[in-house]
Amino acid sequence: MKLVLAVIQDADAAGLVRTLSENAFEVTKLASTGGFLREGNTTLMIGVPDERLAELKRHVQQTCRTRTRLVTPSVPMGEQGEGMAADPVEVAVGGAVMFVMGVQEFVKV
Repeated sequence: MKLVLAVIQDADAAGLVRTLSENAFEVTKLASTGGFLREGNTTLMIGVPDERLAELKRHVQQTCRTRTRLVTPSVPMGEQGEGMAADPVEVAVGGAVMFVMGVQEFVKV
């Protein structure tokens, strides 16, 4: 048995939870914030038998796509030059980060 913590972008959360529920995965959804853009993330806690781990990874990979976005970098006040505006930078956002941990015991009460 494994416990998977999947940190995903809020935009992908509803679709992934729906897909996992349709495929008989039990999911607990937690709101979280992080990353360099300080945007809302969703952390999913998913208990999965060892033999279904590859299937779970496949669903996450198919649902949580990486996309690009234009972001204006923030420059600390002391480093700003007069009349200089920071140009937007294209960055990759989305995707998923998954932590897979072994579970010694699982009890459902």
